[in-house]
Amino acid sequence: MRRALFFAGALFLPWLGQAAEVAVQHGETGGSGMTHRMMLLVLQLGVILFVARIGNMLLERFHLPGVLGELLAGVVIGPYLLGGLAFPGFPHGLFPLGTGFPLSPELYGICSLAAIVLLFMVGLETDIELFIRYSVAGGLVGIGGVATSFVFGATLCSVFSSSLFGRHYGFMDAPCLFLGIISTATSVGITARILAEQKKVDSPEGVTILAGAVIDDVLGIILLAIGLGVINASATTGRLDWLHIGLIAAKAGGIWLGATVIGLVASHRISLLLKWFGDRSSIAVMALGLALILAGLFEEAGLAMIVGAYVMGLSLSKSDISHVVRERLTPTAAFLVPVFFTAMGMLVNVRLLMSREVLIFGLLYTLVADLAKVIGCGGPALLCGFNLRGAARIGVGMLPRGEVTLIIAGVGLAAGVLNPQVFGVVVMMIFVTALIAPPSLVSLFRNPGSGLRRGGTTEEEQVLTFEFPSSQTADLLVAKLRDVFESEGFFVHVLDRRARIFQLRRESIVIGMRQQDTRIDFECNESVVPYISTAMIEVVAELERTLGELRRPIDRRAIVEKAQGPVEGGAKARRGPFVSQVTPEVLEPHLRGTSKEEIIGELCELVARTGAVRDVQEAREAVLAREEAMSTGMQFGIALPHAKTSAVEKIVCAVGLKPEGVDFDALDEEPSTIFVLSLSPESMGTPHLEFMAAVSQALDEARREALLRCDSAAEMYALLTEGI
Repeated sequence: MRRALFFAGALFLPWLGQAAEVAVQHGETGGSGMTHRMMLLVLQLGVILFVARIGNMLLERFHLPGVLGELLAGVVIGPYLLGGLAFPGFPHGLFPLGTGFPLSPELYGICSLAAIVLLFMVGLETDIELFIRYSVAGGLVGIGGVATSFVFGATLCSVFSSSLFGRHYGFMDAPCLFLGIISTATSVGITARILAEQKKVDSPEGVTILAGAVIDDVLGIILLAIGLGVINASATTGRLDWLHIGLIAAKAGGIWLGATVIGLVASHRISLLLKWFGDRSSIAVMALGLALILAGLFEEAGLAMIVGAYVMGLSLSKSDISHVVRERLTPTAAFLVPVFFTAMGMLVNVRLLMSREVLIFGLLYTLVADLAKVIGCGGPALLCGFNLRGAARIGVGMLPRGEVTLIIAGVGLAAGVLNPQVFGVVVMMIFVTALIAPPSLVSLFRNPGSGLRRGGTTEEEQVLTFEFPSSQTADLLVAKLRDVFESEGFFVHVLDRRARIFQLRRESIVIGMRQQDTRIDFECNESVVPYISTAMIEVVAELERTLGELRRPIDRRAIVEKAQGPVEGGAKARRGPFVSQVTPEVLEPHLRGTSKEEIIGELCELVARTGAVRDVQEAREAVLAREEAMSTGMQFGIALPHAKTSAVEKIVCAVGLKPEGVDFDALDEEPSTIFVLSLSPESMGTPHLEFMAAVSQALDEARREALLRCDSAAEMYALLTEGI
């Protein structure tokens, strides 16, 4: 397979280069320059998607945020490194520097769209109830962290402005304002995962961090709106007219706040409007359309497009269609967001970062940004009943920066407020904080001491663990539990969708919930334990009632007849997925077994000879368990024993014959003579079903009769692969 890919690439790349040269020539002489630019954009996007995914996977393998891998991938393939290297057909590289800006207008346009989608999704997932109603401690921590980070960041920029920008800037000048704003935003996803792993999501520190992070994000967006207003005001007057700046800042904040309030009040009517478009996909697309319109209007009003997108997401966050919009836009975000982060990495000029002044400033800016969060968030925590240990945990938990930080930096770079050196410093800060925060937070929680001052009392925290037979059962129960808790007035906050981490809130009750494969863990105070246990009992009881209804007699004959019936195009059209798994060593024309159990055991041993099965006994037990649920004896002498098991990493199969027949509890009550065993990984979905369907369609009457006359594995193989 690898050789085939190598030779295909060797043949394809020269052709690609020739095609590109032709396109360039036509662009210069034939007026089709736009076609060439679109061709280049398509190639760039394809490369970006692959390297972004590879970078994401590599970093996650080392238990680091995947977004850092996407950023790093962008640095590597950007115009300042590999992307600027010439090769046939691309004299200036695949990612040419062009007129000086690292991204082409086309690619930058897609990044702008990605930023809008990302902030729209962030707004949809914002816990507005937490922002409005939750603890005073969280509010003070968020405000303290934002204020301190802003002042520290802007002041440091002013001190180093001469070496960074070639001239001195004051605290309220545009570059200093942007570096202050950039240092404020917190990325809570990293912290949420650490809290969940340490079982501290519902601890006083965990609750305060998550509440503060929501307020932190909202204040960061407001600061961006106000900062842009100040920058526009100073650009218009040419000087720092504080009255004018104050009016513009008030206008910016007023537009943001007014649009948010109107959006929240009108969210029900917006929801009704979107429902008018009918199906769920149309609802999601039209919601994104509204986000794009509001983003454009905010840009026209002198604010950033991402602010408008965030406001629209925030407006719909509590509507009944918010989950529909998130679900349907997830594939769109999965395509656009990695492109955005990788493209942001491409903006980093590694050579400029190597200068002594920039490196010193980068390290100092990172240090100051971290200290500002620890001091700005830890100080208010001390005033709210936490001791030094608890305040340190909260401060370190607020350290990581992420997507909002990067987007704000991208706005500053595109507007010409920041230069490439400073943008690289921001990326450095994001990397370092994401690397420092997790081990530091784990170390602080390793000491089991309370984070509250003496005299503060907290209920004893408990971890409830429920184990289930399979991950599918746990998936079903988590979905049902979310519905039950929401019906009881809880707000279900998704902390990490991929890691399946949730937080359930209702007034003073906070419950952490996490699914890990077949296990569901709850972190809660002792007083909440009976509530969770009761909810679990009710959900399990309802699930058992549903299963009882499913146990009523089902017309198996009708289902099997359809599965083995003829299909348009003949059986050969569907044999490929089945035959591709067949080799002579997994074929046996003379099975020795005389019972269902013996036949299954013999077929499992046959597959094990290929080395594709890690544990034969585990595979055999999985197949027998599947047989207990419903026999796989079909019609016309065919039996299809199968199972999903962790004993294999890909679909494997074996085919055996027993012309005299074995009782396999077949649907037509006839002995089974042809046995096709298949094993597939537990995580496999549609390919497994496709394989099973292909087996049913491949064994038509003529082939069944011919198979039973075979006397060797070679004859069976020739017959099964005939015509393929």
